[in-house]
Amino acid sequence: MALMRAPRAIPFLMALALVLPAWRNSQAQAALLMEEPFGFFGFLNPTGHDAIYFQRICAETPVKLRRCAPGEDGAVITRYQGIAHYDWIAMPLLPYLYAVESSSEVPARADRKAVTGLRDKYREAHLASLGKEVPRGGTIKRGWSQFVGVAYDRRIYAFRFATTEEQDDALIAQMNAGENRSRFNLLYRNCADFNRGVLNFYFPRTFERSILPDAGVTTPRQVTYKLLRYARKHPETQLAVFDIRQVPGNRNRSRSNKSIVQALITSGYVVPLAFLSPYIAGGVIIDYLVWGRYPLGLKHPQVLTPENMGPLTVFGSEPSPLSASVGAPL
Repeated sequence: MALMRAPRAIPFLMALALVLPAWRNSQAQAALLMEEPFGFFGFLNPTGHDAIYFQRICAETPVKLRRCAPGEDGAVITRYQGIAHYDWIAMPLLPYLYAVESSSEVPARADRKAVTGLRDKYREAHLASLGKEVPRGGTIKRGWSQFVGVAYDRRIYAFRFATTEEQDDALIAQMNAGENRSRFNLLYRNCADFNRGVLNFYFPRTFERSILPDAGVTTPRQVTYKLLRYARKHPETQLAVFDIRQVPGNRNRSRSNKSIVQALITSGYVVPLAFLSPYIAGGVIIDYLVWGRYPLGLKHPQVLTPENMGPLTVFGSEPSPLSASVGAPL
């Protein structure tokens, strides 16, 4: 009987072989980029920065999105404060990380003069549409240099998740149709709030604002923790974690991302706060111990290099979802 039924299965298997590649092509991936704090501002506010990379979404201009063409590596989208009065900026992946358009141009080490030269060259060629009045930025007040060659300033962890064609197209339409005018507020409309909204677009009602910890302020570590927690309950998210190392030579090594209450404790700010009000200081400590530690469980994530961005830019690349890169707390 089995031998008689076998020929009937052949058309089904042939159809399945045709359908599976089409289904796979409808999938893509994105990644939450948790970027470590650096410099003097990073000392004052060690929460860091975050952004979202999309494999299928590309930047037609820094403020207009489109579908990627074959061979393009996608774009990074994030919110900054007062960049030509725009609320969000989109940048191709390699220029965002390394201020160049080809992986062969990325230096193994770059001093401050070399990094400035790479950034200036890219800005002159591709960012004229933002206007000449946009400041470069410096130690305190940031400018366009903070989204060109990010990896020269800090280490970045990429938390990759799967997306669908329909989701990506809907996000492109929504962001292109919306009013892209600056809404930045450090406490309640910061970069992490922007990414919280984008992630809610893909995973509705998952990334709500938390009253505790941090008095309702959203931080990159908090958003990352919620993505990890969601992915562990939903394997279809296909989460994988990667490490994009800081290119040496331009700055001292960046520091790990912290929640606000963690920063108050580890920096020692809680000590003078205890003299002003022991109750407030005690509340900060309890806030941290009960709610604010946000263990991310990173253990030896795969390191991505300029020559090997495939796991981030090609859907289905190794490692497998929630691999051994998720382990001990960071």
